[in-house]
Amino acid sequence: MENELKIRNFCIIAHIDHGKSTLADRFLEYTHAVDARKMHSQYLDNMSIEQERGITIKLQTARMKYNGYVLNLIDTPGHIDFKYEVSRSIAASEGAILLIDATQGIQAQTLTTVLQAMDEGLTIIPVLNKVDVAKAEIGFRLEEIKSILGFNESEVILASGRTGEGIEEILNRIIEKIPAPNNIINESKALIFDSFYDDFKGIICVVRNFGKTIQSNEKLFLLATETEFHPIEIGYLYPELVESTSILPGEVGYIATGLKDIRLGLVGDTISNKKNTEPLQGYKKIKPLVFSGIFPTKRNELKEFRDAITKLSLNDSSFSFQAETHPILGFGYKCGFLGMLHLDIFKERLKREWGVEVISTFPNCEYIVKFKDSKEEKILYSAEEFDMGNIEYVKEPMANLHIYTRDEYIGKIMEYVMSIRGTYINTNFQEYKFSTGSFKRAELEFEVPLNEILTVFYDNIRSISKGYASIDYTVSEYKASDIVKLDILANGEPINALSQIVHRNFAVERGKKILELIKPLIPRQQFKIILQASVGNKIIARETLSAFSKDVDAKLHGGDRTRRMKLWEKQKKGKERLKKYGKVEIPPSIYIITSRV
Repeated sequence: MENELKIRNFCIIAHIDHGKSTLADRFLEYTHAVDARKMHSQYLDNMSIEQERGITIKLQTARMKYNGYVLNLIDTPGHIDFKYEVSRSIAASEGAILLIDATQGIQAQTLTTVLQAMDEGLTIIPVLNKVDVAKAEIGFRLEEIKSILGFNESEVILASGRTGEGIEEILNRIIEKIPAPNNIINESKALIFDSFYDDFKGIICVVRNFGKTIQSNEKLFLLATETEFHPIEIGYLYPELVESTSILPGEVGYIATGLKDIRLGLVGDTISNKKNTEPLQGYKKIKPLVFSGIFPTKRNELKEFRDAITKLSLNDSSFSFQAETHPILGFGYKCGFLGMLHLDIFKERLKREWGVEVISTFPNCEYIVKFKDSKEEKILYSAEEFDMGNIEYVKEPMANLHIYTRDEYIGKIMEYVMSIRGTYINTNFQEYKFSTGSFKRAELEFEVPLNEILTVFYDNIRSISKGYASIDYTVSEYKASDIVKLDILANGEPINALSQIVHRNFAVERGKKILELIKPLIPRQQFKIILQASVGNKIIARETLSAFSKDVDAKLHGGDRTRRMKLWEKQKKGKERLKKYGKVEIPPSIYIITSRV
């Protein structure tokens, strides 16, 4: 094999807030991968929004050298909305650190991901983190790991990302247990598992080299689009980009293509020095679950808006978009996301990284609709596409939902899930016994309409269980349901961007809530504004915004009362005229606040 270096490629599997980024900091410090003067907490979370929220959004790569070995760490997100990033990290690795919080234990999404990693043949190194915290339940968690995943207590490393306890043992275990890349093929082939855009270097592809050494001076091809290019620069991530003359077999590195068309740098594509060769097995495209219209708040920023959307899509391959024009909001994109956090983060990145502020319409999942005047079913994503008078039936996506929690929270969780149209399926209990006590962990299974778990569901479950619950779900099937279009009107005119798709049973409650939210946000006029919520032709909720009253006789001093009466009558007629022809102004803040109702 060409590569003389000893290589270990690994990722970290962990739930959100289990200390993954802090552990990665200790790795970088211990191996001196980052100059001490540049080191800061959450070093691999290089987006400001990641730093502020304390979560990892994008996978990051860092090359470290330790005891004569090259260790390629591929950091991964923990939130369920970013599970696509995790799947890409798994595909580029031979091993994974399973990081478990000693205060919270194994979470649902973590379990799903580690089982996926096992199916892919990755070597798993279990690590119990935060053992220095007062609330750490080390005995409970070791038993839990043994019962659920089958690891012996001696296989679990006790660690603290905060204090650095266990870091040396983890690094040594990585070298000892995780195999070196052994699937090197006898030709030049590298898999793109991430990419981003640079104004000077074009598309920069982060790759795992599965073949022979890639040289900086050779002609290369993107196989999916049959695009030829000569690299501007290649090298390794330390985690900063450090130029090299080659990327060795089995290594993780980057290739600056110089290409400016972002449609060419597809994640999952293969880079090779041969044009006509079989590509590597790429990634299965994950289907978006949440759809929302994204529009710029300022019409004069359309070019910047287009550029920002297209370039961010290169860096976030789980995001989809297509152009659309809205009668009120103008040009924008109908965008697909993996969840509400994904949507929120995307909007925030547009603002911070590109200086573009946007408005999003109310998020929806996709529905299968059969119109009376059509023989075929159609897939619809937004309320504006719903013609209620012409709909024969609507099918909505259902989610197979698993909630893992302690047994004392079962009752409240079941009550809440049933209140949002959930159907109870089953409960499984696991009891953990050891010398100092025991506890039960319940797995609750439900079937729930996907639309009901897209917005505040996760936060509500965490609140009900005081943080001792985790969720995992998959979309199962589509079922016919009594779905209606909820319209919001101002003086009889529909505010299309506020229309929502809801179940009929929730229409009144949702309509009242929206009107209560938007009433204080609409500027008062010199005429009365009537806000209404309707389903079809039926008004189901109403709020009234009183007219702004101008003191028309303020300048009158004395005189006959009839002068005041004439002014009042003139004002009254003016208000009637304004009510008929006046336009109700809808501020952008309304669209923002109602997107999370």
